[in-house]
Amino acid sequence: MSLSRRQFLSSPVLALGPLASLPREKLSIRDVKVTILSFPLPPEKRWRTATIEVWKTDCVVVEVTTDQGLAGIGEPSPYGGPAEIKQFVETEIRPLLLGKNPFDVDALCGPWIGGARGPRVAWAGIDVALWDIIAKARNKPLYEILALEKPERRLRMYASGGVEYAWYTRPEDLIEEGVRYKEQGYTAFKFRIGTEWKNSGMTVAKFIPWLRRLRQATGPRFDLMLEGNMRWTVDEALELCPVLEELKILWLEEPAPQQPKGAIEQYRRINQALATVRVSGGEQLATRYEFKEWIDRGAYDIVQPDANTAGITESWNIARTAHLHGKLCCPHNWHGGLTTAANAQLVAAIPNRLMLELNQTFNPFKEEIFEEPLSVVKGYLTVPNRPGLGVRLKPGLQTRFPFLPGSYARANSSLPKI
Repeated sequence: MSLSRRQFLSSPVLALGPLASLPREKLSIRDVKVTILSFPLPPEKRWRTATIEVWKTDCVVVEVTTDQGLAGIGEPSPYGGPAEIKQFVETEIRPLLLGKNPFDVDALCGPWIGGARGPRVAWAGIDVALWDIIAKARNKPLYEILALEKPERRLRMYASGGVEYAWYTRPEDLIEEGVRYKEQGYTAFKFRIGTEWKNSGMTVAKFIPWLRRLRQATGPRFDLMLEGNMRWTVDEALELCPVLEELKILWLEEPAPQQPKGAIEQYRRINQALATVRVSGGEQLATRYEFKEWIDRGAYDIVQPDANTAGITESWNIARTAHLHGKLCCPHNWHGGLTTAANAQLVAAIPNRLMLELNQTFNPFKEEIFEEPLSVVKGYLTVPNRPGLGVRLKPGLQTRFPFLPGSYARANSSLPKI
């Protein structure tokens, strides 16, 4: 049963989050290490969006060990730069954590979380690893530690893609992709707006017929979500709003830039132009304080933190803040399986869950690094009930997936010249 507003505000559990009522264990951090991995994508598996082509996928694994033999793992976003994250952990974070108790996760990680890019994202992976240890110390799955209400292990997952097609070759691939996910048993598909529009002469008016074709091909009961990747102007987004209502799109994600002054008011304008379609966002934000104004002012209907940029502590607080305001939480979840494991534990624990994203691009780090892979069956994931995150890494990952230096993204040389 959900808490009332008064109960929520007065709950002693909220003073320190889920740890307030949890017995403390005497543990000491003995070591912190980082493993960085890569996999070069074969040409047919590379994906493209805007002006870039993604040629490899990376994975960053943070492992924290304790004097009692317990170990926790977490995955900070590889968009922070794997080599840079590793150096930051070894030179800045590790000396700070040695000898500390993982149960002090709020104090150890909270002040340092921030930003979806750059090596500081390492703190999010550390935060997840400490929660993994805490739950293992209590011999419980993490969702049981985090939940204030009855948790839900069976999670609806949505297929997240829309990066297989290009406007300058076969835009029909977008339609075929949506149909394929429906045939696989998914009940929802989120897609992006494709390769750079100006290189293919694309406009909102030219985009609309493709939206109608996708809706017709997938049927009226299949949820569709559209991500703008902050690539439209506000006027372009407003032009699109009536069609999104007509086609019963479930949500519109990050349609316009979020960084400039006045961005929250611009998102409010877009939200007010939509009667039933929700506006979502927040993957670039990492703290409850960054999210607060967006929630308070009605810019977001759905908040999308990510454990690999915000950690579990902040993501939990962001979700609870949204719940207090009657908003949903549907975490961003684009990278490897370790990120999915963390976000799934969070979603299982929160009362305002909707779905969880599942990246559909080819990525061996989603499943092949685990002893017991996470498995999605007909669009649903059952969260493991083993202690902690519920996943164990295979040995020898560095040998199998040696790190490849350089950025994951390259300029898309196949874009038409303008």
